[in-house]
Amino acid sequence: MIGAGVSGLTTAACLAEAGWVVQVWSAEPPRETTSVVAGALWGPSFQEPMAKTMSWTDQSLVDFVALAEDPATGVRMAPSLTVGDLPADGEMPPQARSIPDLRPCRPDEVPDGFTGGFRATMPLVDMPRYLDHLVARLADAGVEIQERTVTSLAEAADVAPVVVNCTGLGARELLGDTELQPVFGQHVVLTNPGLDMLVMELAMTAEWTSYFPHPERVVCGGISVPGRTDRTPDPDVTERILTRVRAIEPRLHDAEVIEVVTGLRPARSAVRVEVERLGSAWCVHNYGHGGNGVSLSWGCAREATASAVQLRDETAGRL
Repeated sequence: MIGAGVSGLTTAACLAEAGWVVQVWSAEPPRETTSVVAGALWGPSFQEPMAKTMSWTDQSLVDFVALAEDPATGVRMAPSLTVGDLPADGEMPPQARSIPDLRPCRPDEVPDGFTGGFRATMPLVDMPRYLDHLVARLADAGVEIQERTVTSLAEAADVAPVVVNCTGLGARELLGDTELQPVFGQHVVLTNPGLDMLVMELAMTAEWTSYFPHPERVVCGGISVPGRTDRTPDPDVTERILTRVRAIEPRLHDAEVIEVVTGLRPARSAVRVEVERLGSAWCVHNYGHGGNGVSLSWGCAREATASAVQLRDETAGRL
C-alpha cells in the first residue's frame, strides 16, 4: 500500500481484514497528510464515473453509520443544515436520495441571507481522531506503516505481487498523470462554543460558508483555488471565512482561533479505481477523489480490495 491518507489507510484496513499481509509505505505519517485538515463530512459526490461514485458513497455511508456507534472512532451522526438555492423544480438529484433524514427547511430554519435549504443527519468525521482510529485498527491487524518516499511503483512491485496506489496528488508525479490537478483549500479551526449542528452552503462559487463542529473544535471554510500549489495560509481568506460563519452563528464570535490549516485536494476528471499490469506484479489504483476522499473512502476501498482478491484468485487458478 502506497499512501497513508484516508484512502490508503481505509484500503489497507479492508485488505488486512480480508486476510492479506499488508505493509503501508508513505512519505508522510497519517497526521501530516492532506486528509487530516479535512472538515470532514460524508455527502453526495458528483464526480465521474457517476454510477460508481454514487455506489461508493452509498457504501461509505453504511460503514460510517456503523463506525458512529463507537464514539472513539471520531465519527458521529450529526444534525446538518445545508443552505442555498434548491432545484427550481423541487427535484433533488439522485445523489442526494441516500442522505439520512433529508427534508426541506421550514422558513424559520433558514438563516438570514439565504432563500432555502434542507435538514438531514450526516456522518461527520473528526479527522485527527479518525486517522488515529484507522492506524490503531491496522496495528491490531499486524499492519506496519513505514515512512518511505517512493519514486517508482516498481520499487513496491519488487517486494509485493499486488501494489495498491493511494498516493492522491502524488500520483501526478509518480505516474505522470497530468489529469490530476491541485486545488487549494483553507480552513480556520476555532474552539467549539457548544455547537452540535454542522452548516454547509450549496455554492458554485470559489468561496462558500461552512462549519463542522467536533467535540473540541469547529472547522470553518471554505475556499477552492484550482492550480494553486502554495500552501501558505492567506490572512484575507481567514478573515472572510470568519466573517461568513459568524454571520450565521454569532456564538463563533467568542470562539478562539486554534489554527489555520491548508491542503491541496487531488482533483481529477474521474476518480481512478482500476487495475493495471506492473511488470510481473499488479497495481490497483485508488486516487483522484478531489474533495470527496472521506465520502468515497470505504466504497473505493472495498472495490479496490475486491479487485485485489480477484487478481489473487485468477493468479492462483493459473498455477
